[in-house]
Amino acid sequence: MITRLLLITHAPLAHALRECALHVFADSARDVLALDVPPDEAPELTLERALQLLQGQGGLDGDMPTLVLSDLFGATPCNVAQRLVTRLPQARLVTGVNLPMLLRAIGYRHESLTAVAERAVTGGGQAIMQVGVNAPQNQSPRPSHDQDTHHHHQ
Repeated sequence: MITRLLLITHAPLAHALRECALHVFADSARDVLALDVPPDEAPELTLERALQLLQGQGGLDGDMPTLVLSDLFGATPCNVAQRLVTRLPQARLVTGVNLPMLLRAIGYRHESLTAVAERAVTGGGQAIMQVGVNAPQNQSPRPSHDQDTHHHHQ
């Protein structure tokens, strides 16, 4: 069984992430849903829109496992997502969504809901890294006696 993915984020992130993911997984359009939450929308209305979206895409019954991905823990989209997953028999919520997390979840959506959630968390976390920056080729940093400690290259 395929795990359905629902993005609930601050607008316009959900649809933007979905569109990026569809560049890689064009065949996943039916399995990835997006709900953007405008800043002035009441949480009750957002919850109702989420329920309607799920109802239109496979229903709310227990046969459709659903992984809900939200952007920021404690913010309105996540709070609504928490309320939503309590209404679904087979649902999990993961916050801190990023594109690598979404791609990982889509790539493993044929696994169990628990496995997809675990892979999403792992994939999202492994993608976060600090990348070292070296001096551009053929340019060296300013001498250490320079009072400007910021090495600006033009």
